[in-house]
Amino acid sequence: MDSEDRVKPRLGDVFAGVDGSPSARAAALWAAAEAVRRERPLHLVHAADTDRRSLYTDADTLQDVREAGRDLLVELAEAVGAEHPGLVVTRELSRQEPVAALRAAAGRHGTVVVGHRGLGGFAALMLGSVGLGVAARAEGPVVVVRGAGDRPRHASVTAAVHDAEDLDWLLLAAAEAEARKAVLRLVSVWNVFTHVGDVATMLDDLDGTARKRVHALKDLADQVREVYPDLVVRHHVEPGTSTPGILVQASDHTDLIVMGRGGRRLGVGPALGRVAHSLIHHADCPVQIVPHTAAPPAPPHSLPTGGEGP
Repeated sequence: MDSEDRVKPRLGDVFAGVDGSPSARAAALWAAAEAVRRERPLHLVHAADTDRRSLYTDADTLQDVREAGRDLLVELAEAVGAEHPGLVVTRELSRQEPVAALRAAAGRHGTVVVGHRGLGGFAALMLGSVGLGVAARAEGPVVVVRGAGDRPRHASVTAAVHDAEDLDWLLLAAAEAEARKAVLRLVSVWNVFTHVGDVATMLDDLDGTARKRVHALKDLADQVREVYPDLVVRHHVEPGTSTPGILVQASDHTDLIVMGRGGRRLGVGPALGRVAHSLIHHADCPVQIVPHTAAPPAPPHSLPTGGEGP
């Protein structure tokens, strides 16, 4: 589809994974501010995982798990309401395991928000298998909240781009920048070592290759400007030998870093690429991963996800 035929994508509802950890609480509060920016509801989701637990846990313990989950949701909803009195907040206590619960709740158009360190149902390693699993498998955008909560605002959103195929998800990054009244910065890392092993003629003309990269990035920026004429869009090709390192460094000077996720698979299911994996473990700001299939606009209104589950 030509750029003149494109429309601004709508940012969907926000779904925050809640597990009782300080990281998840900070993520939920960040998600609340994001929902306010979008003028969308916030949905708090706690995955009690009782379907699986019922295989080895007695009924009284399962009831305790459900009650603890409900109490957690109520307490956090009240905390969010105190900071954002006009925000619509729903609570969902899911019987599913966390990755499945968040995927089912958010669907294709919702944005999932998780903390960078889990506990309990969202427990695992540094980021947590849940955060990694949702980022790799969700149909819509996923934000892993990193960085200090009191870090200064930079009024910028940074998009890590590679080529013209990034335009669809890049428009969602532009929507994020517009909602924040921020500058959208397109950063493309040009790593000369990626050309080692290519045909000799390419190695003989590295300057020409770099110029082509710059022109391609400018063309991508121009296409974004056609859809968002009032948005300040800047673009920059950054030479270097470590794409993850350059992008992690860039995350220190922006409010949100966004990158696309293709259809990469590892073993029996999808997996994140090396760059995305590095960002969500080491970035100094929240990281948004957007699957290429999430490009179509969300519906203008979405219904609540059913309130509290069993």
